[in-house]
Formats: sequence, C-alpha cells, structure tokens
Amino acid sequence: MINLESLEILPKPAPADAAVLTQEALAFVADLARRFEGRRQALLAARQVRAGEIRGGRKPDFLAETAQIRTGDWHVAGCPADLLDRRTEITGPTDRKMIINALNSGAKVFMADCEDSLSPTWRNAIDGQQHLMDAVRRTIGFTSPEGKRYDLQAQTATLVVRPRGWHLSEKHVLLDGTPISASLFDFGLYFFHNAAELLARGSGPYFYLPKLESHLEARLWNDVFGHAQTSLGIPAGAIRATVLIETILAAFEMDEILYELRDHAAGLNAGRWDYMFSVIKKFHDDPAFVLPERAQLTMTVPFMRAYTELLVQTCHKRGAHAIGGMSAFVPNRKDPAVNETAFANVRADKQREATDGFDGTWVAHPDLVPVAKAVFDAVLGDRPNQKDRQRPDVRASAAALLDPRVAGGTISVEGLRNNVSVALQYLAAWLQGTGAVTIANLMEDAATAEISRAQLWQWRVHGARLTDGRSVTADLYREVRATEVTRLEGETGQSLQAAAGLLDDLVLSDQFAEFLTGPAYQVLAG
Repeated sequence: MINLESLEILPKPAPADAAVLTQEALAFVADLARRFEGRRQALLAARQVRAGEIRGGRKPDFLAETAQIRTGDWHVAGCPADLLDRRTEITGPTDRKMIINALNSGAKVFMADCEDSLSPTWRNAIDGQQHLMDAVRRTIGFTSPEGKRYDLQAQTATLVVRPRGWHLSEKHVLLDGTPISASLFDFGLYFFHNAAELLARGSGPYFYLPKLESHLEARLWNDVFGHAQTSLGIPAGAIRATVLIETILAAFEMDEILYELRDHAAGLNAGRWDYMFSVIKKFHDDPAFVLPERAQLTMTVPFMRAYTELLVQTCHKRGAHAIGGMSAFVPNRKDPAVNETAFANVRADKQREATDGFDGTWVAHPDLVPVAKAVFDAVLGDRPNQKDRQRPDVRASAAALLDPRVAGGTISVEGLRNNVSVALQYLAAWLQGTGAVTIANLMEDAATAEISRAQLWQWRVHGARLTDGRSVTADLYREVRATEVTRLEGETGQSLQAAAGLLDDLVLSDQFAEFLTGPAYQVLAG
C-alpha cells in the first residue's frame, strides 16, 4: 500500500472532488507512478538520443532487430462487440455538454479527449474525470444557462478515452516531491473508477494512446495495463487500446506496436495533424524538410499517402482496425455556404479513406457524423468493417515515408499570416482553459497549433522564400505578429500579450521546443 503522505495535491482538493480523488483511487495512481516512472523517464531519454541521431544525419528506418515480427504470422486479440463497427468516431474534450452531445451524435465511438483538445487546468482534469464517471453510469446531464436540458439517449456511442501522452506530467500531483506522469494520472483515475462498471454494462475500458514514438513505449503501456487489471481484479485482456500513429518514428514500428499490445490492441489511427508536426519537429534542422504552408499539406501529398496506406495494410494484416484521421473543416449552422464547403471537403476526405480501406474515420462536430457515415455506409454496407481488404499492393518504403517533396509547394504571405494568427488565437484560448477552438471554420487543437508555430520557426531559421520574393526573417515574423495582435485585440477586445510572448519564445528561440504545451503548461492558470 502506498503511503499517501508521500503524495501531495496542489491545490488542496475541493469537497466536490471527493468522489474522484478517493484515497483508494489516489493509492492506485501512486502505485502506477511509483512502479513505472523510471521506465517512462528512460524512454523519454531514449527519445532525445534518437532525435540527436536524426540531427546527426541518421535517417529513421525499419528496425533490423524486429524483422521477425514484421514477417511473422500473428494477429491481435479478437475485438469486443461494441468496437467491431467503428465507421464513424467523434472526438472532443471532456466538457460535460460535449460528452452528452458526442455520445448522442449517432457516431459509433466517442473519443473523450484528455489530451490535444483539452487545456489541462486542474479543474478541467478533475471535472473531466467526474463527467466521465457520470457518463459511464448514464447519470450525466446538463442544463444550459438558457434552460435547455441535455441528457443521454437510449442508444449512445461507445466511449473511448485518450489520456495525455508519455511526455507530459501533472504538475498538481506530486509523488515524493516530483510531478507524476499525466498519462498514468488520467488513465489511473478513469480505470480505477470505471473499469468494473463498464464491464458490468457490457462494454469495457477502452483507450486511445497518443504520441508514441516506439514499440518500447507501447510495451510500457501494455505492462501498465497488465498490472492495472491484476491490481483491481479486472479480467486479463479487458482493456482495448487504439494507438494513434502520429509520429514519424512510430510509422516505422506499426507492426511492432501492435505486437507489443496484441492482447489489448484494437487498432491504429492515422493522426494526421500530429504526424505532420512530427515530420517538421524531427527534421527541423534539415533544409530539405522545409514544408510549404499548411493548406498545401493535404493527405494526398506523397509522404502522407505512403504513411496512411501502410497503416491500413499493417492493421488488416494483423486483424486490427484502421481508423482514419480528422478533417479540420467545421460546419456553421448560420452560414449555408460555409456548411456546403465543409460538407464537400469532409465528404471527399472520407471517400478517399473508405476507398483506401480504412474501417472508420474521425469527425469533430455532430453535424459531420451523417456525412462521414454515408460515405462509409456506401463502402461497408452491412459489414462492420473491411479488415478483409489486405492491400497487398502497398509498398511503402522508408524512402517514401521520408520524402518531403510537395509538388508545387509554396509559402505565401497569407500562409505566414495565417500561421501566426492561428497560433496566437489558439495559445490565448489554451491559456484560458479551452483546448479546442474553431478558427476560420477549421477546428484547431494542440496538434494544428503545433504545425503553425513549428513552421514559423522552421521558415525563420532556414530563411524560407515567400511567393513575393521575400525571405522569412525574425523581423518579418515580428512585423506580422504585431499586426495580427493589433487586429485580433481590436476584434475581440481581449489581450493577446501572454499568447504573443509565448509565441515569440517558441518562434525566435535558437532551440526548437519539442512541444508548445511544455512551456505553455508552466504559465497555465489553474
């Protein structure tokens, strides 16, 4: 039993938090942290070693030491009934109203996000756990300030939870004076409170795992799962996890990641926006990897196409689901023209995924669920998935995965301005406790904001040439940033000074910051 005197919570929990922060739950989380923190730190150190090797010119490749796994004949565990059909998945933060609307949306799965679309204030983290507990027990409800009531319908989506990534810590919970892993905090509280309840209701504890960079990081999650199940008397293999392939290094270890999690694996997801960011991040020193403006980084560019086709092939070879990514377009119920553009773009994106062999896809808004569902219905019919489509035609080489060329790629002044504007607005919202924001009819979360700020750093350092002939410099960035701050403050009446200062640090630093959420978390209020 963990001595809870070694566990400190800052600030002191409110009485309303007692149902979440029980002594037993905290002891369980502390046990996970004490048992696995050393391995987490070793894996984070290994990330830095690999990053240094890449900067030194050693390109990623498929691992020679795991070739037998890639060529072997094995499959992941069978799929639970409520995860067989995943043709439409909706995602969003663990806001109470959001949870209800998402579960009622008609989607097959709702991914409740403790990560990229959630600003991790203490209140958001703890309230989110309470909301999830209520959702599992179907006691969740919400009444808006206008008096509108929201409750769960009889038929709801299957709940899947995404904890924060291995790189993040929870600064409000200290074990022996050190912040604990945010991954283990999010997972531990949810699993402790809900695993048995979910099983009793005919479902199970299902998770999405973000930001993995290697199969060894998947092995750590698998060991956490095994220990957690044993500790609470949950049947072995009850947990199912879908891994987001959203880093360039994980793309080379998809077979191995599924293999490590094979008793708990449900599938892989093409986390496109984080994947684009990862390519920029891992090769930020290499001028050959200076990518064009974000609007031109579509899923049809060669390096993105190679990655997604390999994902489908890998999943179906192993009996796992291949889940498509998030189209950023968001409808606007007050503007039919915006709506039609959003629907058309989402429809085209989902048609490509369904045709390529994906078993399902993500959307960010309830109005897009019918659009995506219609596309996958046309391909799947009454079948729950298309895992039988093996894609033997795919030949995704290391060279294809690492080919950064984008035909006709350019960087315009407007593209530069848009990156500055998106980064400023997102950081301002994040610092105020909101992690998912609609900007110019696109859904922006931490992943898309990462692309914006990373490109600004990349373009400045490498002096990228704009379509008007100018090079991106620190002075040009400052000029555009100052103009955008003035414009946005004038439109909203809200100060952007804290966001601007943070963005300046990220863009003008000599060193590339690995994640914007690192420095931002240190100044996050609450």
